[in-house]
Amino acid sequence: MSDYFWDNQIEYLRKTRGLYYNDDYLAFLVQSVWKLTRPVRVVDFGCGYGYLAALLMPLLPAGSSYTGIDAGVRLIEHGRELFKDAPFAAEFIVGDLTTLDIEGTFDLAVCHAFLLHMEDPRGMLRKMVDTLEDGGRIVCFEPHWIGNMANYHVEGHPLSEVVQLGVLQKLYEQDANRGGRDGNIGLKLPVYLGQLGVLDIDCRVSDKVNFLNPAGATVQAEALFRALKEEGIGSAPGEEQAYLANLTNRGVTEEEALRVYKAELLLSEQFNRESPLVYAPNMKITTGLVHRTSLDGFSQ
Repeated sequence: MSDYFWDNQIEYLRKTRGLYYNDDYLAFLVQSVWKLTRPVRVVDFGCGYGYLAALLMPLLPAGSSYTGIDAGVRLIEHGRELFKDAPFAAEFIVGDLTTLDIEGTFDLAVCHAFLLHMEDPRGMLRKMVDTLEDGGRIVCFEPHWIGNMANYHVEGHPLSEVVQLGVLQKLYEQDANRGGRDGNIGLKLPVYLGQLGVLDIDCRVSDKVNFLNPAGATVQAEALFRALKEEGIGSAPGEEQAYLANLTNRGVTEEEALRVYKAELLLSEQFNRESPLVYAPNMKITTGLVHRTSLDGFSQ
């Protein structure tokens, strides 16, 4: 197995990505909001196996091309196999984006759930901006975890029973302050892009809301249930002392950690295929345009 974490998460990525977006909303953004009417050269930062390529490329004008970059060897191999017969030019590059020198320039720079894993997300945003031609567009699909956690409902249980929002908010902020991943980065990106001199900044929210209906069609409901479980909803928290030690080491009190543990344990015991559940991942989609003259004087 690969030592790179995401190389061993292909099945998780494949099963859960469908929770996040409706195809018609993305088509609306591409065609009616961003108005991408001419062929574009796309670069995808942290591309994985090409998830964004599968979503966006069919919506772009004919003649558009795609370049995906990721540190995962297995992910890139999988992407090359998936897109070997694609009706658009597709290139997949193995590389660590924190150090890789990217050749060429592009019209559209995108990323999906990538910046939250960066120790220096502002530096990576600058790198994305630097790959763009004058007039190019940057688009970042990133989460706002605490908003995500506030956006599901399990019938029969008030949210306060199964999600400890206050403790989780503290935990996410502690993680970010230590230089770890910032799961709340989605709502910060408009500010960060503005500080880089990007113009016409716009931030939207995915309209996807998942409804697990016990009376729904069996095949679709089973697939949604499996995806929700893969996403971690209703997963067993594991051995109590190890769980508590992990959270207290990350900056919450033992009492707070115990509340989170009990909430996750309750949800894991109550959530099953027959549980009516509504879940809105609430992904943020932030975009802006790069005009080289507007970047003068902004910090590198």
